[in-house]
Amino acid sequence: MSSTAGATVTVVPPGAGDIAEIPGFGAVFKLTGATTGGQVSIVEHPFAVGMITAAHRHTHEDEHSIVLAGEIGFRSDDNEVVLGPGGYITKPRGQMHAMWNAGTEPGRIIEVITPGNGFENYFRELGELLTSSGDPGPDAPALHTTPEFIELSAKYGLTYGAPEWFDDIVARYHLNPPTH
Repeated sequence: MSSTAGATVTVVPPGAGDIAEIPGFGAVFKLTGATTGGQVSIVEHPFAVGMITAAHRHTHEDEHSIVLAGEIGFRSDDNEVVLGPGGYITKPRGQMHAMWNAGTEPGRIIEVITPGNGFENYFRELGELLTSSGDPGPDAPALHTTPEFIELSAKYGLTYGAPEWFDDIVARYHLNPPTH
């Protein structure tokens, strides 16, 4: 039997885990790259009704999502699907993708991130950035245009975009697009 170098026994009881507060889309850390020897990170994300993530692309990791509750929509390049509890999808690195609550009840997914290279810390730092920026007011620049956000995205190999399909999804599902 082989072992994963650097992995440690980690127990996360039901409902436990460190939390990052991100409006409409939190993050509950279950397993980190540090505890799995860099093999995988696992994060649970609640989805508020009407919530959609900003469209983005990863350069260093793949994401594998498992729907636990609600109806969650996924778009990755030209592939779009809505999945209920028990549905799985892989969003390969290099593809522009977004996820949204396609239903009328709160949703929840498990995100398995491979490799476990520390990307889960992006959610911690994003939560901290959003908390420290407070309510920017109507005349403030959008968060995604600030030097702090651009630096954070670059640190984790993320690029954000505005694919032609994004506004269509927002309209079809009556979503609230990210304001930051």
